[in-house]
Amino acid sequence: MAKQLIMPPDNLQERIVYMERVRQWNFASHMKRKVYVQTFGCQQNEADSEKYLGMAVDMGYEQTDIPDDADLIIVNTCAIREHAEKKALSIIGQYKHIKAKNKDLMIGVCGCMVAQEHRREELKMKYPYVTFTLGTASLHHLPRVLWEAIETKKRLITTDSSEDFTTTVAEGMPVHRGSDYRAWVSIMYGCNNFCSYCIVPYVRGRERSRNKEDIISEVKTLVAEGYKDITLLGQNVNSYGKGTNTDFADLLAELDTIEGDYWLRFMTSHPKDASHKLIDVMANGKHIAHQFHLPLQSGNDVVLKAMNRHYDMERYMDSVLYMREKMPDVTITSDIIVGFPGETEEQFEDTLKALSCVRFDMLYSFIYSPRKGTPAAEKEQVPDTVKGNRFDRLLATQNEIALSQNSPLVGKKLRVLCDGVSKGDSQVYSGRTEGNKIVFFDGNPAMVGQFVNVKINKAEAFALWGKVIK
Repeated sequence: MAKQLIMPPDNLQERIVYMERVRQWNFASHMKRKVYVQTFGCQQNEADSEKYLGMAVDMGYEQTDIPDDADLIIVNTCAIREHAEKKALSIIGQYKHIKAKNKDLMIGVCGCMVAQEHRREELKMKYPYVTFTLGTASLHHLPRVLWEAIETKKRLITTDSSEDFTTTVAEGMPVHRGSDYRAWVSIMYGCNNFCSYCIVPYVRGRERSRNKEDIISEVKTLVAEGYKDITLLGQNVNSYGKGTNTDFADLLAELDTIEGDYWLRFMTSHPKDASHKLIDVMANGKHIAHQFHLPLQSGNDVVLKAMNRHYDMERYMDSVLYMREKMPDVTITSDIIVGFPGETEEQFEDTLKALSCVRFDMLYSFIYSPRKGTPAAEKEQVPDTVKGNRFDRLLATQNEIALSQNSPLVGKKLRVLCDGVSKGDSQVYSGRTEGNKIVFFDGNPAMVGQFVNVKINKAEAFALWGKVIK
């Protein structure tokens, strides 16, 4: 197993120099150039996009939500499933028409997808209007790459260097956050697990942890600025600092001592690293949300071994039972993959039994998608019709469980962080509980970004309904 390192910062001074060059170029134009950032994928990608946008704004660009108005478009891609890649490529294809109207438009494609050589080659040959690419570990090179594209007027279809993947964690980057009360904080990058179905270790590199002091400083600043919900991010967040003299439980305990009124949560965890020590820190914490996202993927030990997950159901259930013992109110969520290569009907039935045994509050389920370059992609595949049938049965089972988990909350008072007007009904407000459950309620604009107490009067499988009380 590759050793994880606490990494030194990148060359901050070099980045500052290139940012200043682009900034002066923008100011000299006497026009307000605009930037549009589009994000696909996970919370880590969202956090990365906030840095792309932060750097662009610091370089003199003005944010826009309309791609047709942009002079710089950055598409931050995902590679976890083929559908995500095809969707991103479809959107990038549409930008050809914007480029035709604005010859000076620069289009950058970044993130996980471009870390794959066959996708970079596709962008190079079939999307000639794409100006540059940047891999996940080299996002801090945006100012340099942007300046080189401006100066040379050449395309730069590149990816992460070996140095970016192994020796750099960029600090000091400006961040333009999408919310002023919820925040993502990346504490580590990459993954050492090499699950047989997953492309992440290939596109994000080996595990690299940030210095503890930098993380603590960032969270302290966020709390001081009034952020109420702070999520620590990593591909395997609870393996933070492995191989060093610190670990994730210690980091979490220290962050919990920061004074303020906020929730602290984290994702994503790997079951093999979900220690009793970590659960004890959560149970004894003042600000740590009693919510644990613990991806199971399959309820069958043979399939788990084929997935290279490094735990079995006994190990997984030990963590679940210990969590429920120490935190009876804990919300447990998970990921499940349906139709992994070679999965039999009996093995899938074991997954349904696992759902009934664990009783997850929420489940993120996926039909297996072959990822080129991963071992599972070379195995015999389960027919699509079988995958679809199993997926439907999984959802039906989980919907019943989710409703049974939510129903006992009727009549109870819950603390909710208000997000504002519901997307589905302008007359209703929505927010999330400490357990990250969605709640709909009567509200007003003054509540947005604030904690409110809501008495629950109706429960559904995917949401709660209630009334605000003093």
